[in-house]
This record gives sequence, C-alpha cells and structure tokens, in this order.
Amino acid sequence: MKQLRTAVLGASGYTGGELVRLLSGHPNVELANVFAERSAGMLVSDIHAGAAPTMRFEAFESPDEVNADICFLALPHGEAMEIAPALLDQGKIVIDLSGDHRLQDTALYEKFYKRSQTSGAILADAVYGLPEWNQDAIAKARFVANPGCYATSAILALAPLLAEGMIEADSIVINSMSGVSGAGRKAAAEFSFAEINENVKAYRIGDHQHIPEIETVLGDLSHRNVKITFTPHLMPITRGIYTTICAELSMPISEMELHETFQKCYAEKPFVRYSATRVPEIRRVTNTNFIDIMAQLLPERHQIIIISTLDNLVKGAAGQAIQNMNILCGFSETEGLL
Repeated sequence: MKQLRTAVLGASGYTGGELVRLLSGHPNVELANVFAERSAGMLVSDIHAGAAPTMRFEAFESPDEVNADICFLALPHGEAMEIAPALLDQGKIVIDLSGDHRLQDTALYEKFYKRSQTSGAILADAVYGLPEWNQDAIAKARFVANPGCYATSAILALAPLLAEGMIEADSIVINSMSGVSGAGRKAAAEFSFAEINENVKAYRIGDHQHIPEIETVLGDLSHRNVKITFTPHLMPITRGIYTTICAELSMPISEMELHETFQKCYAEKPFVRYSATRVPEIRRVTNTNFIDIMAQLLPERHQIIIISTLDNLVKGAAGQAIQNMNILCGFSETEGLL
C-alpha cells in the first residue's frame, strides 16, 4: 500500500527526471504531481524515457494545486525560495534541491549566488541534508536543504579527517570534474556537443557557489575554520563527478590509522564505499546513490590524497534527496535506492 504522496516541482530537468524515476519505483510513496511550467501538458515520457505512459507535466500556479505530503523542489536557484514558504505554511514537507537554503549566512549566499536571499524566517528552519553526518536532525525535519553535488563529493571525503584533526584546515586543495548534466538542461553554446566533446575546461575559478557550502559545513563538523581552494572542471561525459583532494597532515599518522578513520566513520553508512586500495572510477557509481572514496598517505610529503566519485544526478542530487525523505519518514534509508 502506498503511504505518502509526493510532488516534483521542476520535473522536466535532469535532476527532476531522476526524481520522477526514483519516486516512481519507491515502494512507500506515490508520485502525485509532476510540475514543469514550460512543458505543461506534455507527456513526461516524451522527455524522460521510462516514465509512466499516461503521466503529464502540470503547470504550477498555486500551492493549493499540490496534492502531496512531500514536495521536492528541483528548481533553479532563486525560484525555490519563492515557493517554499507557501508549501511549508500548508504543512507540507519540503526538500529543496536548489542552493537557496544551504547557507544560513545570507551575505555569503548573495555573494556567491549573485542574487538576494528573500526566504525570510524559513531559512532558519532549513536542515542541511547530509545523511551520513546529520541524520538525527534530518529525522526531525520538515524542511531539508539538499547538498550540492560537488559539495557532497568533497565533504564526505574530508569530514572524517577534519573531525579527527588529522589534516590542516586552511590549506585544502580540491579539483573536481563534472559531466555536462551538472549544468542543467540549458540551450547555451558552451554546453553544446561541439564545445564539450574532446575538451576539458575549468570554470568559475575562485567563486563557485559550493565553496562557502563546503567550508561552512566542514567547519561546523570539525569546529575549525576551514579554507579551501576549489577548481571545478567540465568534462565530456553526461554524468558523474571525479574529485581529487590534497591536504596537509597536521600530525604523523600511519596508513592503518588513516584507513581506520574512514572505516569507523562510514562502516554503517550504506551509500559510502571506502577502499584503501581501489582507485574510484566514475563508471562504478553511474546511476547509483553510492559515493566511492579512497585515501592515500604521502608521508614523505606530509600530505594525504583523497579521491571520491559519485553520480551528480543521484547521490549528488535526486538520490540523496530521497535518502533524506527515507530518514525523515522513518523508512529504511536505502528504500527505493538499491
């Protein structure tokens, strides 16, 4: 028996499509509404292969039209904050996949997202939805801010080491490469096949919106002032994130201590796969909610190299959102994701 009704707002995009796919197969929920303004009236299956053949996109005009208990906002930055307050006022659970509610510091949001933060009082109610480190708060939440994709790949890779004080907090260098789906479904020349194919390009150097998210969350987890140098790159694949991190040791540690630190943190976390020897590959996480992590000690340089991979549309977005839903609804954390 289906227990809860769900709605996806912004369902025509890549992340929205993943939400539709995963929610449609979830044993404990029903997908009640699929909203996409510019695609209203179209069959969902015309855009997302495999969707129910009779399901159609709806135009969102009022929160009164949402016939759901849980609303997933797969909307562009700036749009979610316009809709979330009214949905929350109606008593709905809201999981926001945009960046509008990830940062409690409005000055940081406005600096890195280049727009005003107008959410008002609801911002303080947003719980950061990183299940591996914030599960207790998520379980009590009515409003979840889903983490960013790059942020997830970096935070989960660094948090165990920072929490144990094993690395310096102010000299972390992160390089990440993402598939083109991370840019969303945009009609822009820079994301065309001719520009992306056989090419790799850095972008938003020094001012990417995930920089303050990574620093803030890792700072809160470790109670330290974390500073990172982060460079994102676009690469010619559809989906996936490959992150390589270099951090300075703050104390002498052995390889055994390094690996035990990760194993202690993530042994009971079903979607984190840590290996001391297997180098992560994007193809092993594609279309899954897993993140693969490996750490390599460089004792002669007093450094650690950490590598992580995940699917930016699943663990980096829709899958993690459903993982959060499972936790706050009391379902098994892996329900609908394995």
